[in-house]
Amino acid sequence: MTGEAVTPENFRQAWSNFGTGVTVITTPEPDGGTHGMTANGVVSVSLSPPLALACIGHNRNTFPLIKASRRFGLSILGTGQREIARHYTKPPEERDQTATIPFCGLGESTVIGEALAAMDCRVVSEHEAGDHTLFVAEVECLSIGEGEPMLWFQGRFGDFVER
Repeated sequence: MTGEAVTPENFRQAWSNFGTGVTVITTPEPDGGTHGMTANGVVSVSLSPPLALACIGHNRNTFPLIKASRRFGLSILGTGQREIARHYTKPPEERDQTATIPFCGLGESTVIGEALAAMDCRVVSEHEAGDHTLFVAEVECLSIGEGEPMLWFQGRFGDFVER
């Protein structure tokens, strides 16, 4: 294996080989609406207390909203929710304004209905790391659904196949 200089492009390409689950991070908007973004930069941090971490880019519309509200919903998507994931990969101004997103309330957050799991999260700390901030949040309420996971690998959505 030969090494090469690290660039933003090849760093992204290298990480595309790490298959992850697909989530939607939701947070309140000042007008009372719900803002969302598709994310794979999430992780479970601790069982006691229950902590989750979301990595949000400083250039994302989600970033100032979480900074202001100190809350976010985290929805783990299943295979049947691919269109929801695609919807939130686009900038807000490019999203289909007629799309119907199955939101539901969970604790103090709005989350995606029928997700494999959903969590109501309250930010307890944040850590700036390069062009992202790591928001560590206590999970105050959760919901567990059923189904098969949606996966993200090499720039594509996919499904889990047991071999």
